[in-house]
Amino acid sequence: MSGHSKWKTNKGKKMAADSKKSTVYTKIIKELVVVAREGGGNPDTNSRLRAIIAKAREANMPQDNIKMAIKRGTGELPGVIYENVIYEAYGPGGVAILVEALTDNKNRTSAELRNVMSKKGGNFAGAGAVSWMFTKKGYFLIEKTQAKEDELMDLVLNAGAEDMKSDDKNFEITTVPQNFEKVKQAVDAKGIKCIDAEVTMIPSSTIKLAGNEAKQLLSLIESLEDHDDVEQVYANFDIPDEIIDQMANAE
Repeated sequence: MSGHSKWKTNKGKKMAADSKKSTVYTKIIKELVVVAREGGGNPDTNSRLRAIIAKAREANMPQDNIKMAIKRGTGELPGVIYENVIYEAYGPGGVAILVEALTDNKNRTSAELRNVMSKKGGNFAGAGAVSWMFTKKGYFLIEKTQAKEDELMDLVLNAGAEDMKSDDKNFEITTVPQNFEKVKQAVDAKGIKCIDAEVTMIPSSTIKLAGNEAKQLLSLIESLEDHDDVEQVYANFDIPDEIIDQMANAE
């Protein structure tokens, strides 16, 4: 499993069970508003909306909250207008970081994230400084207990996947973004459960970190992820599993 995927998976499990659930709801509501505004409020014709509704349900968000957020996006209810902002940065060890945020006040968000960076050993970079290292891909992470390798490979490649890799415990599948839904439907139809399934940003290369530098980077990423306006943080680190487990499960 790639380092950042493992970090996200562990943090996701922890956040689902702890007091940060309200922050998770806030982030999902913003996503629902923006995606409904851009692509309409019908999940049958808006695949991005359908994916975010699924994420909301996984987080046990009440159905009324989901409906109200979508109506704010479509204009049926009054609501705040959010702007999508991308920040590029470097973290400890020269790790490349992309931050996706949704904000109603770009100046406030920029100042607050700059403060996080300065306290945690990161610094903002100019536009294009690190974004070239990342490519948008559909991504699936599946435990090996869920399927036989040959059968899964045939299934996903026939559905439009680009590649499938494996480690001791998991299969990692990548697709071009437009084939994500086809592959997900094929996997779901076979009853195969995914640890992670999303359209994300995959780095072209990674930087290995260990020791205090690795912990400092993960502390920076956690602080960025905890900010109310931040939706996603992508980074090209490669950190030993034991450090990721330790940091992700720390109180």
